[in-house]
Amino acid sequence: MALEDAKTQIDMAFTRKDLRGPSFELTFGGALSFLRRRYSKDLTGVDIAVTGVPFDQAVTNRPGTRLGPRAIREASALQAPDAPYGWPYDVLSDLAIVDYGDLAFDYADVPSFPGLLTDHIRGILGAGAASVVLGGDHYISFPILKAYAEKFGPISLLQFDAHTDTWVDDDMERVDHGTMFYKAVKSGIVDPARSVQVGIRTTNADTLGVNIIDAREVHETGPKAVADKIKSILGDHPTYLTFDIDGLDPAYAPGTGTPVWGGLTSAQAAAILRGIAGIDIKGGDVVEVSPPFDTTGATAIAGAHVATEILCLLGWNKLT
Repeated sequence: MALEDAKTQIDMAFTRKDLRGPSFELTFGGALSFLRRRYSKDLTGVDIAVTGVPFDQAVTNRPGTRLGPRAIREASALQAPDAPYGWPYDVLSDLAIVDYGDLAFDYADVPSFPGLLTDHIRGILGAGAASVVLGGDHYISFPILKAYAEKFGPISLLQFDAHTDTWVDDDMERVDHGTMFYKAVKSGIVDPARSVQVGIRTTNADTLGVNIIDAREVHETGPKAVADKIKSILGDHPTYLTFDIDGLDPAYAPGTGTPVWGGLTSAQAAAILRGIAGIDIKGGDVVEVSPPFDTTGATAIAGAHVATEILCLLGWNKLT
């Protein structure tokens, strides 16, 4: 069946009739969308909208993450024909998922960007869908969290990262990818006591009460213990999952702006993500994929897998 479909399927990003089901389009041909889902601005009946935010005006070190959404979409074509491995259901067949395209914004008008992004996500949530965002630098999580907190109240943050991104910055208008979770906690949209940061391996004296599972603990205790600890902290609280690709060790994700050695392996990340099935996840993002430094494409591939796992986590709650 797959071979026969591959002979006729092309440009499924535009020609797909059903929002559900696999795609057997040739991985090296056709128009690109995330996992060959249909591009659509119509969210009627949609469970999850995948959307790109090609923004990297907030970086402190190496740039290039504005190209991340495009690279992640391209890498996702490698996964599109198969049900995600390790899950007892196929999220691509059981949920209505669209590629909602990218956020439009004026790259030279940075002050207007946060409000535009919040409005973009607000529209997705207002239509009854969840968002999975392809970044872009990590600042984008802050405007996104504002939209989620409007709907769900102060939310738990589950963050995979080498950095806490809670460095002190009381200027709420300042756009910086290292201070946005300080602002999120201080403005009351994130509940620090019910939040977890995983993979941390840089120094920040004040964690603002956020629970830390650093990279060393992941290595010493293993993915299952980490997943269990995450679930015990989050409980049944509404949660937003953000995955900075530098949470992985540079050996697995070299294409990022601020790489730090000693990070998670891709196998550890996969096991933890699958181990937390059942948390009350409301949405998520994968950020900081920088294609100019991703010479083999490994980082974009990792980003595509992370985004797919977020889809699976969202679908698990809808279907169980």
